[in-house]
Formats: sequence, structure tokens, C-alpha cells
Amino acid sequence: MKAAVFDILDLGRVPYRDAWALQREHHARVAAGGRPALLLVEHPPVLTLGRKAREGSNIIVTREYLLDQDIEVLEVERGGDVTYHGPGQLVAYAIFPVGRRVQDFLRLLEAATIAALQTLGLPDARPNPGYAGVYVDPREVNGLSYDQKIASFGVAVQKNVALHGLALNVTTNLQHFELIVPCGLSGTQMTSVEREYELRGLGQSPDMAAARQALSDAFSTTFEHYDWTLPEFAGAGS
Repeated sequence: MKAAVFDILDLGRVPYRDAWALQREHHARVAAGGRPALLLVEHPPVLTLGRKAREGSNIIVTREYLLDQDIEVLEVERGGDVTYHGPGQLVAYAIFPVGRRVQDFLRLLEAATIAALQTLGLPDARPNPGYAGVYVDPREVNGLSYDQKIASFGVAVQKNVALHGLALNVTTNLQHFELIVPCGLSGTQMTSVEREYELRGLGQSPDMAAARQALSDAFSTTFEHYDWTLPEFAGAGS
């Protein structure tokens, strides 16, 4: 395998606003022709509203309650509805050139996440046609079948370069998803690597370090043959 042409930066646990500012710094650099970057991060508890969620109608508790719980609510430029970020969730911001290949880029994000989850011991990880994100097999609860979503996606593309990316639930506090209708989807439950290990009797669940390594390796493999050319630079040269 040839050397990766993007940097992988493990930022640890960073407040959402600070990571958002770092994304923009890297985005400006990549949009100017700089080296792409994959930012890996955890956040303190926060709800973010994508472009479909400006009124926050899928937040099902009061803003006062969220304030009491120290959970901030922020409007961001990514696609999608409302989602939760918090400790135990691995967030990957892929600051990659995309141009008009948004759907192809999303499929590669899916493929990398699925490969990472398979490495982590969940071979049934899969896309759900018509919906962004990665799922594992549905689960029956009180006679009803619920999709089990383990990773959420939301991107924005500005100046032909992606912002935002994906959030993979590893050891996430899933009770916090009860504050919202995740991604605006009814009939869907959020799950995590830890929860799947517990319900399947698989023993000790992989930790965040294992998840970071698995996702880093999966991105390196999945994007090995990616076209990193920015459209405005494609015709540059003599």
C-alpha cells in the first residue's frame, strides 16, 4: 500500500466549538491546495442541528433542561437533522477534496466505517439504502422491529472541500439520544459497539483506542485510490 496522502490527527476530547474552528482552519488550508486531513475527536455532550433542523423540532426536551445538563445546542452547516455528540463517540472530520463527487464520497465514508466495525467484531455492519449512516441488524422490541443505527453521517462541501463527517458510537451514553429524535428518524434506535457486544455476549468491548486505530486503518485502505485533485487545480501547470 502506498503512503497515505492525508494526515490523521488525533485531537482527543475537544469542545465542539473549538473543533469546529479547527475544521475551518484545515478546510481553508486544503481548499488552497494543502494536504488533506482526517481529524479524530471526542466531544463533551452537545446537540448539533444540521440544515434540515433549524427549528430544532426533533429535540424533545426543553432548552432549559439541556442547559441544566450542560448540553449545548448549536446550528451547523452540515446536512441532516439533529444529532448528539458526547464522550465515548468517535467523531471523524474528513477534510478532503470532494468537488461534485458528494455521493461517491459518502459511499466511501460508509465503506470505511463498515470496514472499521468489521475489524471491531461486528460483521453485520451495513448501509441502509435511502438513509445516511451505518447500521447493524434490526432488533425486535415488544414485537416491533427497529433499525439499529451505530454511526451517523453529515457533511458540508464548501469550495469543493468537505467539512464535518461521521460519528461512530463506541462506548457512548445512549440515554442521551433519548433527548432527540436522532437524525429525525422514527423507528430507529441508536446503538453502540459496547451495546452490541453486551447484547450478543461477545465479551469485553473494544475501547476508544481500538476504535481509533480501526477507523484510521480503514480510511487509509478505503481512500487508497481516491482522486485527491481539487477541481480548480486540475488544469494548473505548464
